[in-house]
Formats: sequence, C-alpha cells, structure tokens
Amino acid sequence: MKQNQPTRVAYIALGSNLSDRERLLRQALGALDAHADIRVLRVSAIYETEPVGYTDQPAFLNMAAALATSLAPTELLETMLETERQLGRIREERWGPRTIDLDLLYYEGIAMHTETLILPHPRMMERAFVLVPLAEVLASDPAAAPLREPVSEALSQQGKEGMTRWNTINWPGGSAPSAN
Repeated sequence: MKQNQPTRVAYIALGSNLSDRERLLRQALGALDAHADIRVLRVSAIYETEPVGYTDQPAFLNMAAALATSLAPTELLETMLETERQLGRIREERWGPRTIDLDLLYYEGIAMHTETLILPHPRMMERAFVLVPLAEVLASDPAAAPLREPVSEALSQQGKEGMTRWNTINWPGGSAPSAN
C-alpha cells in the first residue's frame, strides 16, 4: 500500500459470461490482489444469473468482493478497467456479452459524481445479481453497517429470482461461504 496514504475499503461486483467464466473471475481477483495498492479482503460465493437488459446472451457468473486500497476512487476504477482489458474485455454493446466486468460499487466515505465515476454505484440497489453477493461480503464485515442495512432492504424488495449459487472461492486471508 502507498506510504502515508489512508487505506479504505471498496466493494466491487464482478461478472463474466464468455469463455471460462469462473477462471476469469479468479484471474480478475488475482490481478487486483497482485497490485501493490490493493488487497482482496473478502469474496462472496459465485452465482449464475440470467442476463439483464440485453437478454439474448449466455448466463453470467457474478460475485462481489471487498478490497482494501490506498488508491483514490478514480485510480481504483482505472486499475479495474485495465484489468478488464488485460482479460480480453472489448466494449462493443451496452449490457452485451463480456469476458469480464468489474464495477466499483461503493468506496468507504466517498460520494462522487463525475463523467467517469458515480459513487455509490447508481444502479447497485436495483440488481439482485449485485445485491445477493454484496450482502454476503457485507455480512462478515463489522464496519459495513452503514451499507449493510440499505443492501438488505433493497434485497428484500428484489428477491433472488434468476440466480443460482454456482461455486465458492476460498480466498486466502479472506472469507467466503463454505463450498457446496
């Protein structure tokens, strides 16, 4: 982590619906964790979900993770976008198929609205494929109380329709639900 820079917790969503989806999720987490200023703290289980928006495409695998970072939100976003590029992400069609999708959902203590980044993520409370894994990550984090309640409330309104638990990732030093 950067010296003299405060470390904050950020929550991200990960998704993939092309190629070896689970491998791509693992590679994305590994790439982020290998960055000098990012550490993956906790991960959710992986869920298979039906596509939203553009529905004529393969099912997604989705999950969430908590990161400790000394990067500013825009620097973290750029690192996430670079990770997408390295894993073959090509942005052709909004909500279309993708090798990997990394979304910055929430960055501890920061609310912002710029051309490139809105925090908290403006649609995270509308998407069960984000809320279910995010709720898992938040459940094991005592410091996440300010976010846990609105996520839990939104999830109770959304339900878990169109989602199936796929697998778990046992992240070193982090938590994940036990394997099926």
